Amino acid sequence: MKKIYSLIAVTFLLFSCGGNDKFVLRGSVGKVNKVMVVTDINSWDGDIGKEIRNSFGELVVGLPQPEPTLSVSQIAPNGFGKMMKVSRNIMIIGVSDEDKFFIKNNVYAQPQTVVYVYGKDKESVIKVFQKHQKEIIDTFLDADIKMLQTQFKKTKLDDTQYKTLQKLGISLTIHKKFNTVDDTGDFLWLRQHLKSGIAKTGSNNILVYSVPLENETTVSDSIVAVRNRIGKKYIPGSDPETMHMITEEAYTPSTFDAIIDGKKAFETRGKWEVKNDFMAGPFLNYTVIDKKNNRLVVFEGFTYAPSVNKRAFLFELEAIAKSMKIQ
Repeated sequence: MKKIYSLIAVTFLLFSCGGNDKFVLRGSVGKVNKVMVVTDINSWDGDIGKEIRNSFGELVVGLPQPEPTLSVSQIAPNGFGKMMKVSRNIMIIGVSDEDKFFIKNNVYAQPQTVVYVYGKDKESVIKVFQKHQKEIIDTFLDADIKMLQTQFKKTKLDDTQYKTLQKLGISLTIHKKFNTVDDTGDFLWLRQHLKSGIAKTGSNNILVYSVPLENETTVSDSIVAVRNRIGKKYIPGSDPETMHMITEEAYTPSTFDAIIDGKKAFETRGKWEVKNDFMAGPFLNYTVIDKKNNRLVVFEGFTYAPSVNKRAFLFELEAIAKSMKIQ
């Protein structure tokens, strides 16, 4: 009889897990743009750790304060226990019997990205890492973008309420912390007031608009001129007669190729300022070539957060921009 009861209990447990053999993974934890590196202390203090810190520590373009692309922390393999395994971004790196590189998702928790880098000796480990470093960085950044977009979907603004997005045929996954500043039908400005730390007087901002597509070969060269024109028309300072947003004249923005909603685009990072005033900060601009509608669709995010790091704020704006869908 006891055997029968035991069999019933086991059967119940199996079916209570959803009718399959998969375990329910714990939820992952960890700050955005942070990676836990699992390796021994000698490797971390030596050339392997130096290579990782130099690669992940490359500065984010366009920020007023120097901030690394990815922040890192180290833990030894014998300390990589149950609590540490719920970290969202993990890289396991060290010496093994052969050179290997691979990526797995949701190994110990969900969502989670685990990158494995192995070499037959320390020199080989560095070579394998160097060979795949761009892919590794992009993998962690893309995973964080998707994680944020999933979070934003849970508290998503109803974008059908904005006449500009409706007129332009655009949808975005924007979380509910943003409020409307302006929505003309041709130009949308949303603002999120920042409440944490000394950035509580600051804000994250979203702009959306379109301009005609005149010459595809000169799009990247015209981005600064377009944003300056829009700033003068729609984004005044405390004195609208003499003050408005411009691209900071002392800092040349950087422009890169990008893809948004499967369409060719340009990503521009730089600094904005208010002409004849002291307000300034970083901006992130995506100019999308929409050939179907013979136009450029522009998403811009900019941050005003004096005296605090701004990487995380701008990264949230990037996640929103990359959720864009164009009809």
